[in-house]
Order: sequence, then C-alpha cells, then structure tokens
Amino acid sequence: MPGYSSSMEKNTDMKIRDTENNGTGNGYRMVSARPRILYFGTPVVLVCTVGRNGRVNLAPISSAWALGYSIAMGIGEESMTMENLRETGECTLNFPEGALWQAVEKLAHLTGKFPVPADKTESFRYEPDKFAAAGLTQSESVMVNPPGVKECRLRIEASVEDIRYIKDRDVKAGIVEVKALHVMADTGILADSEHIDPASWSPLIYSFRHYFTLGPELGKTFRSEI
Repeated sequence: MPGYSSSMEKNTDMKIRDTENNGTGNGYRMVSARPRILYFGTPVVLVCTVGRNGRVNLAPISSAWALGYSIAMGIGEESMTMENLRETGECTLNFPEGALWQAVEKLAHLTGKFPVPADKTESFRYEPDKFAAAGLTQSESVMVNPPGVKECRLRIEASVEDIRYIKDRDVKAGIVEVKALHVMADTGILADSEHIDPASWSPLIYSFRHYFTLGPELGKTFRSEI
C-alpha cells in the first residue's frame, strides 16, 4: 500500500501480508492494524427520550441495527439517554438525511446531564433544550411520550425490551434493544404502504467519525420486493 515506509515493514507489530501474487490479482498489500475506532459506517439516529421529570432529551447515536421490528442500539452507559430509557422505557428513533448533518453535529458536544459527567467536562457542555440548540422541531408522537424530529422523514416510535452492558471495561456503553411500535414515513420516500423506497431516501451515514450519504444504487439483492 503506498505510504508505508521500509521502517514500518520491519516493525514486528505490523505484519504485512502481500497478496499481489496470491492469485487474486487485486494487488492489495494487507497489514495488521489496530484502529482507535471501529465506526465502520451506520446511519445516524437521533434518539429522543423523556425523563421522569418530563424533560425532553435528544441525542445522536452512530451504532444501531435492526432485525425485523427489533432494533439494537449502542448507548453510553452514563448518558442522559440511557438514564431516560431505564426510567421510562420509551423513545423515538429519528433518521436524518445528509442535509441535516450540521444540525446533528451541533448536538454532538451537548449533554442533557447536569452537572456534566467527569469524563465529558473537557469536550461537552450542558444543554437543557437540545431541539432549540440544533435548530430542530418537535413533532407529536402517536404511541409514545417522547416527540419525534419533524425534519426527519423517517421516524420510529419504540419501547425498551432489554438493556445489557458491554463487558469490555474500556467501553462504557450498553446495548439497548427496543421494539418498534409505530413508524412514520414521508410519502416521498415510500414505494407503497409496506416498502421504503431506498432510491428516494438518503440517510446520513457516520463512518470513522466522518459524515456521508449514500451514493448511486449499484443493484439489489434477490430478496428485494421492490
């Protein structure tokens, strides 16, 4: 791979596997690596919760995936979002598109906890009204108390099914499993009443701490129904 010096090649911690002549013809030159982060790319989700005191909290997360109507989210163990989910068991999941990336970034350094947790004091500040801080608008939900984000064309209302904590001592986060109760979608991203049209929806993607959106469609799987 261009950019690797001979001194790096001699480093016993950087094992190089040259695949140029292994029959694949791809010309890759693989090395052992240990990235500081492994956010390889998932859609950004704005999670809205309400505490027992009635205060609304809005927070961006970058680790979420779904199987059927079950959704798993990675959320900071000491965050306001986690506290609200433990106490009230409800949330909305709001999926911003590329045009909203700056609004998402405005939320990135805010916390709904006061005082600010010790591990966040250097980079975060307390903000009681995150919707206003990000220039976003609340939208009334149908089946849960937390509001949705009006500017997001796909919104999911959900309830907590399970919370468990990651065993790695260096990762202060939990895995929250929620069940989707109700979905709100703009007609512009629907192919029909049962299908989101992926060609009409371009979710904001967070990959290695950079923001992206989807590129042109390359094809579809045999399981696609539209």
